[in-house]
Amino acid sequence: MRILDHLEEWLIGLLMGAATILIVIAVLHRFASGWPLGSVQDWLISINMSWAQELCIYMFVWMAKFGAAYGVRTGIHVGVDVLINRLDPKYRRVCIIFSLLCGALFTGIIAILGARFVWENGMHYAVFNVLHIPAEDLYEGPTTPDLEWPTWVVYLAIPLGSSLMCFRFLQVLWSF
Repeated sequence: MRILDHLEEWLIGLLMGAATILIVIAVLHRFASGWPLGSVQDWLISINMSWAQELCIYMFVWMAKFGAAYGVRTGIHVGVDVLINRLDPKYRRVCIIFSLLCGALFTGIIAILGARFVWENGMHYAVFNVLHIPAEDLYEGPTTPDLEWPTWVVYLAIPLGSSLMCFRFLQVLWSF
C-alpha cells in the first residue's frame, strides 16, 4: 500500500520532469537549427522533433488525470465549502459524505465508460494479438498524427485516472 500512497506524486513528477526536458530539447533544437553552421545545421535539420509537441500534450493530459486523483487524496481539490462550513456539524458530516459518494459514483461511471471506449477504440485488437487470439475481423483503431501510437494508449488516461480518483474518493470516505 506504500507505493499506492505516493503513486500520483511519482507519476506527476515523472511526467512533469520528462515534459520539461523534452520541451527544452525541442526548443534548443529549433533554435540551433537556424544557425548557419554548414554540416552541423544540416545534421540538426535532419533530426525530426515534430513529435515532441504531441507527446508533451499527451503527458499533460495524463498529469491532469492523476493530478485530480492527488487532489482528492490530499483534500486540495477545488471546492465550494462556504455553505458547508456554516452548517451544523451533524448536517455538515452528512453533506460531506453525500458529496464523497457522488464523487466516487461519478468517477466510477467515467472510469467504466472510458474503459469501454478504450477497449472498442483498438485495445481489444492489441490484447487479442498479444494473447494470439484471432483478430482478423476486429477494428485495429486509429493512430496519433505524429507519434503514430494507437490512440487507445493515450485515452487510457481516462479509465486509469478516473479509477484511481474513485478509489481516492472511497479512501477519503472510509477515513472520514
